Amino acid sequence: MAAVSQPGTPRLLRALNDRAALELLLSRGPLTRSQLGEMTGLSKVTASQLVERLEERGLVQRVGEQAGGRGPNAQLYSVRPGSAYVVGVEVGPDHVVAACADITGDIIGRVEHSTGDTDDPVGVVHNAVLGAVKQAEAPMADVRRIILGTPGLVDPATGDIAFAWDLPRWHRGLAAALRDDLHTTIIFENDVNLAAVAESHNGAARDVKDFLLVWVGRGIGLAVVLNGKLHRGFSGAAGEIGYLPVPGAEIPREVSRRGKGAFQQIAASDAARAVAR
Repeated sequence: MAAVSQPGTPRLLRALNDRAALELLLSRGPLTRSQLGEMTGLSKVTASQLVERLEERGLVQRVGEQAGGRGPNAQLYSVRPGSAYVVGVEVGPDHVVAACADITGDIIGRVEHSTGDTDDPVGVVHNAVLGAVKQAEAPMADVRRIILGTPGLVDPATGDIAFAWDLPRWHRGLAAALRDDLHTTIIFENDVNLAAVAESHNGAARDVKDFLLVWVGRGIGLAVVLNGKLHRGFSGAAGEIGYLPVPGAEIPREVSRRGKGAFQQIAASDAARAVAR
């Protein structure tokens, strides 16, 4: 017997409508209540209630008026930039870069710190994040997400990093430790995957649903995007092509967090420099 689907609760429907309106305001710019109603399919009354609700929560603001034919001008609304913030952190073997952006995507704070093998990862990220947030003059309590782009793969079960051979101290349990330290949502993501997301939104892969991105640096990696979504694989290792065996190349006898794969040993930037010498 098929399960009977339950109708959405008023609270859920309001949340879905609010999200749809915010996404429209972010992508289309300032809009009137009538325009929001037309684009979301909501009635004028429901659209007006939605805007009032978002305005009371400090998520939208009035930014001017739109002249019409007859009657008074219509009020224009936009997302309030300071209603929420996100911090992106680029993690490299010898540096960390943190950038703070408001909800509209504008970067308003950026810091860069040098790091070493002996530095504590929690302290490094803590200082970088707080530095970027301070420069942005944003309240830390309004930072909704911190995204860390790192080499290696991300364990989908724990959110921790693995096989980041040039980040020896970035160990398991780090995601939870950072959440406890910074009191907000922490998300680790492979740096090549993040590059693919950037290309799909604003780069060469815009409007392309299926593509591969190969990244060659100290390591070598691959991002797989299928039907517009990142494909990480069951274990999160879908793009770890650096560990592919290569005919004629020695297979590493000891697999460790600092070990390099066979393909990475012959195709990454270290190998290219060695050939050039």
